[in-house]
Amino acid sequence: MKNRKSFLKGALCGALAMLLAAGLVSCGLKVNSGSSDITSKTEDKISELQNLVKKHYMGDVKEKNLEDGIYKGYINGLNDPYSVYYNKKETKELYESTGGEYSGIGAVMSQNTETGVITLVQIYKDSPAEKAGLKDNDILYKVEGKEVTGKDLSKVVSKIKGEKGTTVELTVLRGENAKEVTVTATRDTVQAQTIEYKLMDDKIGYIRVSEFDTVTYDQYEEALDDLEKQGMTGLVVDLRNNPGGSLSTVCDMLDLMLPKGLIVYTEDKDGKKTEMKSDEEHQFTKPLAVLVNGNSASASEIYSGAIQDYGIGKIVGTQTYGKGVVQQIFDLDDGTAVKLTIAEYFTPKGRSINGKGITPDVKIKYQSDEENPDADNQLEKAVETVKAQMK
Repeated sequence: MKNRKSFLKGALCGALAMLLAAGLVSCGLKVNSGSSDITSKTEDKISELQNLVKKHYMGDVKEKNLEDGIYKGYINGLNDPYSVYYNKKETKELYESTGGEYSGIGAVMSQNTETGVITLVQIYKDSPAEKAGLKDNDILYKVEGKEVTGKDLSKVVSKIKGEKGTTVELTVLRGENAKEVTVTATRDTVQAQTIEYKLMDDKIGYIRVSEFDTVTYDQYEEALDDLEKQGMTGLVVDLRNNPGGSLSTVCDMLDLMLPKGLIVYTEDKDGKKTEMKSDEEHQFTKPLAVLVNGNSASASEIYSGAIQDYGIGKIVGTQTYGKGVVQQIFDLDDGTAVKLTIAEYFTPKGRSINGKGITPDVKIKYQSDEENPDADNQLEKAVETVKAQMK
């Protein structure tokens, strides 16, 4: 377990890694290619651009933004959608999102792209938001007395987050009559709730995993244990719309499910192979179905691919995204970071997923039901698949 947790910690969209050596020269970028010509040409061209901006550009110039633009542009030049440079603010937000803990109020928000209305779609249990009296489906109207409808959601979230122990005033509209309610929430350390679970009819367990963060393993283990105590006879794991997350986290979760053996392996640019393995301590032996769709990516595909290769459960839904490459985050030691694609991963049977995805054992597309919005034909098929394994 310790070896897995230390291996490529933070790969995919995960946690931190070691220092990346990158030379930065004034407003230029030092290319460590062994060619002084490339370095001098790059510096000369940036200096020329800088002079032209100072001499002719009529708008406001923020030197920090220009500097960030140089670094972002350099990484963008890789033409890899998964390799990204993060400035200080973005790095802080990245670490919060991948770690699963942040200082805030514990409310998940969604914004209507047409109306700009922001809705509190989920209030975490025992969170500052719940303690302040906020409820699911409240419409966020004001933050500190200022209207937020139509404002950029990320900026609104930034205003609500803040230092632990400080307060934030929120005004929401509640119910059909849009009753105006104003509350004050005291910010605290909040753990993202990446797992939802319940016991369905016929004692079939259901676990939805929204992403694979650092906090997800403990939440997943707790859900499994609780469902077992309730007499679970089979299990549906829902990975639909799960974009992925930490490689070490998903491997730890799979160690609770698989027999002893290979979970996944990676190969880097030099062909170096690194294996992640499960031990004998845990194995899930009840009927199992894993729900996936086109937005199930990365760590979700590692999970579903391993379950499929070992034949301990059925994959239900539609073809997955096909992100079979591993990213690692490198700390640049100045509050910034860069995420780079460093390896490709393969399922226990050696299948490459990149650009292909996982093909479900039971294919079924989601069909909405206007008469019954809560209906879920894919979940129904997954439950049916679990029951079929009981016979």
